[in-house]
Amino acid sequence: MAGHLAGRAAIVTGGGRGIGRAIALRLAADGADVLVADQDGESAEAVAREVAALGRRGVGADVDVATTAGRRRLVAAAIEAFGRLHVLVNNAGIVRVHRPEAVTEEEWDEIMNVNCKAVFFACLAARPHLAGGGCIVNIASIAGKLATPWWAPYGVSKAGVISLTRSLAVAFAPDRIRVNCVCPGPVETAMWAQMNDEGAPRVGLPPGEFTRMRLQGTPLGRLGRAEDVAGVVSFLCSPDAGYMTGQALNVSGGLLFH
Repeated sequence: MAGHLAGRAAIVTGGGRGIGRAIALRLAADGADVLVADQDGESAEAVAREVAALGRRGVGADVDVATTAGRRRLVAAAIEAFGRLHVLVNNAGIVRVHRPEAVTEEEWDEIMNVNCKAVFFACLAARPHLAGGGCIVNIASIAGKLATPWWAPYGVSKAGVISLTRSLAVAFAPDRIRVNCVCPGPVETAMWAQMNDEGAPRVGLPPGEFTRMRLQGTPLGRLGRAEDVAGVVSFLCSPDAGYMTGQALNVSGGLLFH
């Protein structure tokens, strides 16, 4: 399937590290030019250089997707850099570990703005440029399908991503834009490590307990890797997924089957 994105231009939000970085590099390896967007501009530029090292055009953009101006600049920067846009990957996200009674309204709003609202409006901003055969891949989470007592707002936001993916898949279909999402389980990233080591004690659990609990129910017996998610994203952008839209694919080692 190498080269199936040749001549294509992609945006990856939250592309400066973790899953986003792996996605940007996989899309580049499969032929795409990539705009790497991240609130940390230095990280975005570093990944853009890695994209360039793979022989593709890489552009870093310091963008806050939680703002209207940031989302407009995101799409404008891609069009300015590449003159076209075929793929949008909404990966940027945040999580906070708290008991439900400790969640503040400010935290709730911040998580919803970044994880759900920004995804919806980024899709709308990109739509005119994707018409005629583009695709959108939203990074949700199995937290959108499971109970999440220690990060409830995060779970709600990811359930929202799954829902908006289905709705926009129908709404964008007349323009031949496919919209799908990927629902990773726990992945070995800095975000998971922080949740597992620092967040668990915040809710009265020993450090590392979240990983232990998840592995207990994972048939494949390991945490995910960022590259596991990136491969599925690349597939969803490929012609092989041309008849798929509105789907929420689990990448969870068997932790979740629906």
